[in-house]
Amino acid sequence: MDTKTSYTIKLTPPQMDETARILREGNYRQRRVEHALAAAAGDNCQIVLYKSGKCLVQGKGAADWITFVLEPLVLLEARLGYEDVLNPDANTPHMGVDESGKGDFFGPLVIAAAYVDEAIAQDLKAINVRDSKTVTTDKAMQDLARKIRARLADRFVVVTIGPAAYNRLYATMGSINRILAWGHAKAIENLLEKVPDCPRALSDQFGPEQQIQRALQQKGRKIKLEQRHKAESDVAVAAASILARSAFLTAMNKLGEQAGLTLPKGASDKVKAAAEEVVKTKGGAILLEMAKCHFKTTDDVLTPLGKTRAGEGLPPAPVKKVFVPRRSAT
Repeated sequence: MDTKTSYTIKLTPPQMDETARILREGNYRQRRVEHALAAAAGDNCQIVLYKSGKCLVQGKGAADWITFVLEPLVLLEARLGYEDVLNPDANTPHMGVDESGKGDFFGPLVIAAAYVDEAIAQDLKAINVRDSKTVTTDKAMQDLARKIRARLADRFVVVTIGPAAYNRLYATMGSINRILAWGHAKAIENLLEKVPDCPRALSDQFGPEQQIQRALQQKGRKIKLEQRHKAESDVAVAAASILARSAFLTAMNKLGEQAGLTLPKGASDKVKAAAEEVVKTKGGAILLEMAKCHFKTTDDVLTPLGKTRAGEGLPPAPVKKVFVPRRSAT
């Protein structure tokens, strides 16, 4: 019996249209959800179809809705319960790598790696380990992270690059993808110290695979690297994504205590307002210790306060590279 109560399925545009039609015309209670193309409640489940094509199905009846509605009417194939057949490598020994904090102005960049074999993979699926983006509250995230850490024991690592270290790395590397490659390589190598026979590392696609390969040291170069779009569907990557987000949330709470206010996530207007408050009380240089200073948010905060990067001892804004097409010989 499937004990999962949350599923995320990526749909194609035609599948999105058909799912939206079913939710509008079928026996469902309509709901309003931000960024959703359609949302409704069915028998013991809630369905949200996002404009991105992600279909989120949650509740005790989620598996039944997928089995009896989504698969026969939209997907036109059976997937639920056949994951091991469709992806035979999912339960073989490997590690998943994922990061958190990349798009957040405040806080660190965190990269985690988690190892699974067949037994661990099945146990993680049984406790509903899934992509961290589908975990809706910070409390649920921390609770699930605790269960993952307990099951993995020593077979995971978390690499936290605090804002100060992040800003130094960015000044040297000049690219978020290069920092990510360095962090992924560090996490892979640290986990190989604990699980030296791990044959494969899987991560989401964020840049050229050669970037991670170049960043790996001698021991790390023995492992097979694989990058894949939507890799969070893999249970090891999903576990890593939750462990990384958990560490990010913990770090954000500590930073907020130091700043004396709650620090919002992301890079929204709320984030700018909080950053302005911090700069007014502690000076612009504090951003080196609390934020990723290459974000445009830094200038958006300093300029209205009559401050400059140079005047506050902050690194200059990144120079945008302008592509100039080569002139053909005439």
